[in-house]
Amino acid sequence: MHPIATSTNPVRLSFLAALLADAGIATVLLDTHASVMDGSIGAIPRRLCVADDDLAQARRVLREAGEP
Repeated sequence: MHPIATSTNPVRLSFLAALLADAGIATVLLDTHASVMDGSIGAIPRRLCVADDDLAQARRVLREAGEP
């Protein structure tokens, strides 16, 4: 697994996951529980990860969508 995006914004991460899902790329959101344990104040960024084999395609999909 390789992180494709890191953010404290759950809406942005959900949007990115939807973009990748539309392209047939499975994602896993890491650090969700750590953020909840912190009181959900958004101090701990969550990581959106993809399989190593999907990394190049995922980067291309996000770049084409205007994501850095």
